[in-house]
Amino acid sequence: MDLVALLNQTPFLGLLGIEVTEAADGHAEARLEFSEDLLSNPTGDVIHGGATYALADMAGGAAVISLSKAVSPTVDMRMDYLAPATTDLVADGEVVRFGKNLAMTRVDVHDATGTHVATAHGTYKTDGQGEETPWADDSGLPDEV
Repeated sequence: MDLVALLNQTPFLGLLGIEVTEAADGHAEARLEFSEDLLSNPTGDVIHGGATYALADMAGGAAVISLSKAVSPTVDMRMDYLAPATTDLVADGEVVRFGKNLAMTRVDVHDATGTHVATAHGTYKTDGQGEETPWADDSGLPDEV
């Protein structure tokens, strides 16, 4: 199983409708299709900021995991919301620093029209769980990652 397929088995992603489409070499992309279930209020047309945040967190985390080849939990994330999200979203995550214990990422989120909706800066743990992992088999990740 490849890394993208493994990440897409995450139950929370399925709940929100997030799909990881790329994860390799410190870069990842994730998509979120617009759904009325994600709206921030019953009379509006804006996706809740929490859904946008989850999308950015997944893209940043997937970028780190593509390098760490281990579970890499989020330590901290800062999100700047730049425009209302009213259509499908795409998040592009890049690792900007990868260290022994921590990695830093930048994630840009754009909507279907190309509008820059948000930017996030995330910090992730890179030394995973040591020998323990909640993922399947020995490492939880495929050898070719």
